[in-house]
Amino acid sequence: MTNQPALAEGPAPGETPPEKRRIPLIAKVYGVVCILSSVAVLLLAALIVVGFTLLFIRGEIDLSIDTSAANVIIFAVELALFVAQFVLLLVLGINLLRNRRRGAAQTAEAAAFVTTGVIACEIMLNGVGGINIPILVLLGISIALASWLDPSLAQERELQRKLRDMETREAAEEGTLGLDETGKGYITLNFFNLFWIFVVASVIGLVLETIYHFAVVDPGHYQDRAGLVFGPFSPIYGVGAVLMTMALNRFHKAHIVVIFLVSAVIGGVFEYLAGWFFQFAFGIVAWDYTGSTLFGLCPDPIAILFQGRTSALFMCMWGVLGVAWMKLLLPWMLHLVNKIPWNWRYTLTTICATLMVADCLFTLLSFDCWYERMAGNAPTSAIEHFMANHFDNSYMEDRFQSMTLNPDNATRNAR
Repeated sequence: MTNQPALAEGPAPGETPPEKRRIPLIAKVYGVVCILSSVAVLLLAALIVVGFTLLFIRGEIDLSIDTSAANVIIFAVELALFVAQFVLLLVLGINLLRNRRRGAAQTAEAAAFVTTGVIACEIMLNGVGGINIPILVLLGISIALASWLDPSLAQERELQRKLRDMETREAAEEGTLGLDETGKGYITLNFFNLFWIFVVASVIGLVLETIYHFAVVDPGHYQDRAGLVFGPFSPIYGVGAVLMTMALNRFHKAHIVVIFLVSAVIGGVFEYLAGWFFQFAFGIVAWDYTGSTLFGLCPDPIAILFQGRTSALFMCMWGVLGVAWMKLLLPWMLHLVNKIPWNWRYTLTTICATLMVADCLFTLLSFDCWYERMAGNAPTSAIEHFMANHFDNSYMEDRFQSMTLNPDNATRNAR
């Protein structure tokens, strides 16, 4: 790869660097709202915990309620994430008021991840219908703030405007925009780069998994391995690639053994959590490695430990994929993404991100309606009737051929 153009190294003399520019008033107003709401919610949560503790000590709480261990664990995780969410919002508000762009962007990004976890827990406990509008709005604002306040993206937006009028624009587009300018990591971990990592890895992962199934698992038999209702995407690989990139970005020059081990652990744990989520939220089993062995000699301890949701073989595969991703595919992907013309860069990303979010939400809704139908509940709302007419059980079984759905596997109760 060639070196970046000089213009990408920073603002012109006399200009204020993006990370030191004052945050607009509307964002500070939102910061005040975050601080006030966070303090109120955290105080209320503390009072509730103290109250329940006192009632428990006095023996006034009935612990004989028939609740599965999985439900208790999910509820506890959701409660912890809920508290962490408002702690992050408190920190976000402080950063906004103190004009700390980079800190605010990083906190908003962390809040978006935690909010996603809260949503996942709520789906496992109460289904898609349990998600309320405010939490979706909060997720959207957090993602928008992380992208808007990120100094590296602000600098790229300035470059976009300046390069339009430069005769060297074509040469600049052939550079290495997107690389981490600080030298601490390989790429800048901003929304633009991470989104395209997710998209490219989702497609590549689906292709590799389809080939592996066709050649090894069931030779000569094609099976649709897609993970979303629309498009050739397997999001588990996209999320896995994003997690690996974030974990290994600063260690991209590390020995391949280190990259292999970190990727294997990240991939295996994520595969387990994803399988856990789909089973408990919708009763879906998309993969099951129960009964796996090590070279046919003895039971696979990893498969036993993780209840068949991952295995030693597939953790090793994640490790190999991580090495290939960091050493070969990530540089290629960055070069490919930088082929996007400057005047299309953010517009195209915004459109594609909107479509991808819609696809993911529609897929979760289709799983929810599929679950309700399999549980014996007739459609009642207009959305459920639409899904029953256009995305019925036979369609879902044909689209998601690797998945089986059994309502008894879920932890939530069908209505």
